[in-house]
Amino acid sequence: MNGPPWGRGLFLELDGRGPRHAQLTRALKEAIRNGRLPAHTRLPPTRELALSLGLSRSTALAAYEQLQAEGFLESRQGSGSFVAPQQMAPVPSKVPPAREVAPPSRYVTRLREGIDRAVGRRHYGLRYNLQYAEPLVQPGLAERWSKEIAHAAAYTDTDYPRTQGLPALREGICDYLARRRGVVASPDDVIIVNGAQQAYSLSARVLLDEGDRVALEDPHYFSSYQIMRVHGAEIVGVRTDEDGMVCDELPAEPARLVCVTPSHQFPGASLMSLPRRLQLIAYAEKHGSWIVEDDYDGELRFDGHPLAALRALDAASRVIYVGTFSKVLFPSLRLGYMVVPPALRDDFLAAKWLSDMASPAIEQAALAALIADGSFERFLRTGIKDLKLRRDTLLDGLRTHVGDRLELYDPPAGMHIVGWFRGLDEAQATRLVDHAASRGLGLHPMAPFYLDPPSRPGLLIGYAGMSCAEIREATRLFGSCLRELGL
Repeated sequence: MNGPPWGRGLFLELDGRGPRHAQLTRALKEAIRNGRLPAHTRLPPTRELALSLGLSRSTALAAYEQLQAEGFLESRQGSGSFVAPQQMAPVPSKVPPAREVAPPSRYVTRLREGIDRAVGRRHYGLRYNLQYAEPLVQPGLAERWSKEIAHAAAYTDTDYPRTQGLPALREGICDYLARRRGVVASPDDVIIVNGAQQAYSLSARVLLDEGDRVALEDPHYFSSYQIMRVHGAEIVGVRTDEDGMVCDELPAEPARLVCVTPSHQFPGASLMSLPRRLQLIAYAEKHGSWIVEDDYDGELRFDGHPLAALRALDAASRVIYVGTFSKVLFPSLRLGYMVVPPALRDDFLAAKWLSDMASPAIEQAALAALIADGSFERFLRTGIKDLKLRRDTLLDGLRTHVGDRLELYDPPAGMHIVGWFRGLDEAQATRLVDHAASRGLGLHPMAPFYLDPPSRPGLLIGYAGMSCAEIREATRLFGSCLRELGL
């Protein structure tokens, strides 16, 4: 039976959430379920649908295939795709009152208090985005990675991977850490995780009960603060200065966990001094505390050799070392690693298994190959040179176009600098950020990283994701926005 032609007068609206093919699938499914596309309706060819909605044909094809797999469509050879008879009535015009929903868990309540703010902090679609943690685009990396992925896909065991991670990758990481970060570890101490954020989450699950005290640098990563808070921890912010965390201000009532970024305090610019490092380790030994050392960009140092990690001083095995490949390679890889004390190894493995069983094996195998043949460190060296050039371009541009409106702190490492406004209050800085976004420029305030608000407004300025030409244009636009607002 040839049903009525495709949607006479039917309006489809994509909801903007997620991939386009998923949006189209939801829109068609809703039209079928509420009766706007009745059973036996013939849908248009995918090319025609894609053209009418301004989408690619592959997007329309993916939506049709998904709906066919779920039983909403049926394909008739030579005739096209038709709405399948449904075993459900159309959605009634009057919906009965919903039953009272049970309140969510305390975990979910705490989660929702912070996650909307966290997700909303990123800008998308801006022409010039001075966003921290944008990927560093390196010529040749994408091509090399695609070859390693193809090879790994052909030769990697298709069974479930080991929870701890592929041995070849863990061995490569140990060799790299010993040479570059001064960390001597066995592959048995290494656990492959899905980025630093999972490392923080596993640390909270393994080490914390609700009400346990966690000491965080103030300022610190917004996501790590949220993870600890959502797990029910009592958060204690510890001030930072030019020598890193002020360890004299660690809580007298012992913290179960202390989270630090000693090799490059985030989001500030300081390096934790040796006396502070020894003081922190002594605190952990005395009180039975654990330390999470987030070495997020310790190897990205422009001047001199990278300093050894805090873990290299840890004779008492109180430090949980966290590393990531997001900065040197790209964030979408979602691979990182932990070096855990032997006493905690089995506990972390159990938590990792329960969380997701294991990290993807094919990506691990490709990464292990990059490390084994030296390509990873070659990309690292090239990346450091590129970052220094972009940082110098950014500083020159800000000094030329923004001038003394910003007091700049430019550490000799990493992918960002910090600028504190002179002569602007919080309301004026907020107006500037909003106006810049309307002009296609992403500026990102420092305040969200603080537990106690800073004394003046500032910006976290990332530069890895843009070329030098784009950075020059971004700083010019920054200056224009200041003048347009009369600031």
